Amino acid sequence: MHMDKEMRIIISGGGTGGHIFPAISIANAIKGKYPDASILFVGALGRMEMQRVPAAGYEIVGLPICGFDRKNLLKNVKVLYKIWKSQRMAKKIIKDFKPMVAVGVGGYASGPTLNKCASMGIPCLIQEQNSYAGVTNKLLAKKAEKICAAYEGMERFFPADKIILTGNPVRQALLNTPLSREEAVNTFGLDPDKKTILVVGGSLGARTINESILQHIDEIEASGAQMIWQTGKYYHSDILQKTAGKSLKNIKILDFISDMGAAYKAADLVISRAGASSISEFCLLGTPVILVPSPNVAEDHQTKNAMALVEKEAAMYVKDAEATEKLVGLALTTVKDNEKLSDLSRNILKLALPNSAEIIADEVIKLAIGEK
Repeated sequence: MHMDKEMRIIISGGGTGGHIFPAISIANAIKGKYPDASILFVGALGRMEMQRVPAAGYEIVGLPICGFDRKNLLKNVKVLYKIWKSQRMAKKIIKDFKPMVAVGVGGYASGPTLNKCASMGIPCLIQEQNSYAGVTNKLLAKKAEKICAAYEGMERFFPADKIILTGNPVRQALLNTPLSREEAVNTFGLDPDKKTILVVGGSLGARTINESILQHIDEIEASGAQMIWQTGKYYHSDILQKTAGKSLKNIKILDFISDMGAAYKAADLVISRAGASSISEFCLLGTPVILVPSPNVAEDHQTKNAMALVEKEAAMYVKDAEATEKLVGLALTTVKDNEKLSDLSRNILKLALPNSAEIIADEVIKLAIGEK
């Protein structure tokens, strides 16, 4: 396909890594096909995308938008004002930038941006990362031309004729690690002959998961297995303090892991929250995983993400409320059970949808050039 005029695209949304990784992957895939495409991101001021997007080499403008306050209703007067202001700003951004297509990845900013685009006749595509649609995307679905879904069964939320099953774009570096398992284990200063459990609580860490490990730390140390424990920056110093008197040979405590590709490669079993982008990574890597869904997310969608895998025997899960008593015991039993590990790995690999970013980029380009 060749174009006379240049390709101009708005990508909007963010708030969490789970929205931002896919957005940047889609942008990179579009650039791969159209190196001189102009891509403008629209995010929410004060949220993570305002740093992450420029770091990935793209321009972003921020809207002063935030969510409704469910506890203090009076504060919502301010929220309504911010929505109104965001819509006015979105209109001006769209008039100045003149996009040919708009992409929404979920999160606050995508609401006003895609609403305005749709009302100005610009075709919209939304990407839904979860197995349970978010409020913003449910509202936008009526106006969108295409909906790229990561899970089957999304007809419950969206018009069936608009849905394309694409999966979630994931961080390419994870899939392309050159290390063998042995080399990966060595980079963490651990023993390749021992079974390795990787514990990750998301970008900020997870209090319950950390608490569960702390309470059973002697048991883990004595188990014959070893652990790479990413605490998250927020909890790190507290955990170092609480474990200060112990000589832990089998447990590596880290605040942050920069090379997640190596960490996944080293792991025989992973303990993780059930965010959509993490799950997409586990599917592509065939990672045996115990999911501990975060209870503090909208509409409990992490539990729904987890159950979509558990029903297919592609993952195990422990409720957040039961994690301190059950998680470590389950992990130590599972990591020694080779048959269980290979079943989990085989079943989760079946759910993988590769090349998501490429497929979504193609759909975006079709909308931009007016192909059906």
